[in-house]
Amino acid sequence: MARRYRTQNTPTEDSHEDARPAVRPLPWKPVLSIFLIAAIIIPAYLYGTRLGGNLLSATTQFAADILNPHPSPTPLPVPTYARALPQAGTLLYTVQDGDSCVGFLAYQMRMNDAGTIFSDVKPETVKALNSVLGQDCHRIQPGMVLPLSPQYPLVALGGQVLKITSATPQQVIPTPLINVPSTDNAADCSGGCLFTVRVSPSTEVLLSVQTQLAVHIGDWVWAQAMLARKTVPGFANYPYADPKASLNGMTLHACDFQVNNVHDDDSLFCDQLEPNTIDDDGGSWLFGVAGPSALDHWKYKLPVPAGTRVLLWLTEQHGQLTYHPGNPAYRYDEAKHLYVKM
Repeated sequence: MARRYRTQNTPTEDSHEDARPAVRPLPWKPVLSIFLIAAIIIPAYLYGTRLGGNLLSATTQFAADILNPHPSPTPLPVPTYARALPQAGTLLYTVQDGDSCVGFLAYQMRMNDAGTIFSDVKPETVKALNSVLGQDCHRIQPGMVLPLSPQYPLVALGGQVLKITSATPQQVIPTPLINVPSTDNAADCSGGCLFTVRVSPSTEVLLSVQTQLAVHIGDWVWAQAMLARKTVPGFANYPYADPKASLNGMTLHACDFQVNNVHDDDSLFCDQLEPNTIDDDGGSWLFGVAGPSALDHWKYKLPVPAGTRVLLWLTEQHGQLTYHPGNPAYRYDEAKHLYVKM
C-alpha cells in the first residue's frame, strides 16, 4: 500500500507576492467624512437639546402663568424698628371749682360714658376709680392734682411676623401635575389668627387679627390695636391699661391692619373691638411713637423728635380714626413718667 505524503510548501517568489500585512491603513476619504459628520451633528445635537430645554421651560412657565395669573409681589425692603415702644401712662389734672369726677373725665378725657362706667349703683366701679385717682371721688376739692388715664386706649405698632397660628383648620391643597411655583402658602386668617410679631429687637407681642390678606412668615405688619387693660375683679369693662405692664408677650386685638404695603380695607374697625366707647366718645386715645417705622406710617406728623412717646386723641369719622392738628396731644416725660402737653 502506497503511502501518502503531505508536502510542505516552501517559500517561493510567488508566495512572497501573495503575502499581505495583517492591518491595512484606513482610507483617508471615509475618515474625513466621519469627522465632518461629527463636526455637524454634535453641535446640532447640543443646540437642539438646549433649545428643547428652553422650550419646555417656557411652556411650563406659560402654563404656570395661565394657572396663576397674579404675579409674585416684588419683595419690599424690611422697615427698621421704631426707636422706642409706646408707653401707657397718665396725665395730670388740677381740680377746678364745681368739678366732679364724672365731669372732668367727660371734659378732659372725652369720656362721655364716665357716669355709666363708674356708677354708685356698682360700688366696685367707683372704688376702682378712686384707686386710680388716689382720692375719693365724693371728697375731691379744688386744687387737688389727680392722675388721669385714657379709657380703652389703642396702641400703634409695626413689626415682623415670626409665627402664625390659625384659628381655623387648614385645607389640604392637591399637588399640581406640573411643577408650578406656589405664590400663596399663607394661613387662612379669615376666621382669625394669632401672629407672633417682633416690634423691637427684644420685644414680641401676640397680635390677634382677622384678615382676608395673605400673611407669611417674615412679612411686616402694621396695626392699631387695643392695649391690654388691667384685670379688676367684678369689673369686666374696666377701661384703663396698667402703666407697669410690659408689652413683651402681651396679646393685642388688632384693627386698621396692613401687610407690607397692602392695607386691609375689610379689617375690623376699631369700634368693633369690645369693650370700647369710641362711638359715644367720638374718638379714641392712642399711645404711639413719633418718627419713621412708627406714627409716620400713618402720616401723623408731630412736632416732636423721632422716638418720642406720645398720647394722641384720634377723631372718629365714619368708622375711621384720624389724628387732626389741634387734637389733644401729649408727649411722655421720661423723667416725670407722665404725659405732658406738646
